[in-house]
Amino acid sequence: MKVFDIHAHIYPDPIAPHAVRAISAAYGNVTLENDGRLDTLIGELDAADIRAAAIHSVATTPHHAESINRYILRVAQAHPDRFVPFASLHPDAPDLEADVENVVAAGFAGVKLHPECQQFKVDEPRAIRLLRLLAGRLPVLLHCGDTAKDNSAPARVLRMLDAVPDLTLICAHLGGWTRWEAAARELSDSGVCVDTSSSLYALAPDAAVDIIRGYGVDRVFFGSDYPMWTPGGELERFLRLPLTDEERRRILWTNAEALFPALQRMDG
Repeated sequence: MKVFDIHAHIYPDPIAPHAVRAISAAYGNVTLENDGRLDTLIGELDAADIRAAAIHSVATTPHHAESINRYILRVAQAHPDRFVPFASLHPDAPDLEADVENVVAAGFAGVKLHPECQQFKVDEPRAIRLLRLLAGRLPVLLHCGDTAKDNSAPARVLRMLDAVPDLTLICAHLGGWTRWEAAARELSDSGVCVDTSSSLYALAPDAAVDIIRGYGVDRVFFGSDYPMWTPGGELERFLRLPLTDEERRRILWTNAEALFPALQRMDG
């Protein structure tokens, strides 16, 4: 069974230790399972027989986006049969129109946004402006959920969707990290997609399946949240869920293949 991991962060080797420390601090000094390096990710994907992954990082300030995007695109171009590149954009960039045109022209398959780390609310005007530029052009993988902030709370996501109805939106962490059931109650009828990253460690298998089926199996993608978790370990958690084989195939590959044409050439 082919597997695509939609949620993997990577960092250049010189800054990976700093990035991992920053992620740990942002989430209450949790211990990450991996070091955030590309070679480590490749080794973990190989060990778990995971065919491909989306790679991305987050620009915490506007001026970081360009260097992040150069790195992500360079890695994807060096491994065209392994990685699908997601760009980083920041709503405070001085020329959002040009930034969006550049990432589309460069061949990015999507955009990763993190309202908490990037310090914006998803329904405020600067976010709406960015998302309108992306609507109909690139899907957005949006971090959702937090223990202390409501930047990506379900009510805000719904208001944002009212303003940008043609946006292809993937809400990470089953729609709301640490608030999985509550997020599902509010978002399951909204038409958003979700990924499974940083969720299965905390949910009972039956509860996870209820949430997945509530969104609709055709709207769910497998994600590991590397380096927070090891892709193979997250895949093992996923495979323990009481889903049918057809549901597993959709979540692990078929849904992503329909959204990302690059995966079609990896279908062998």
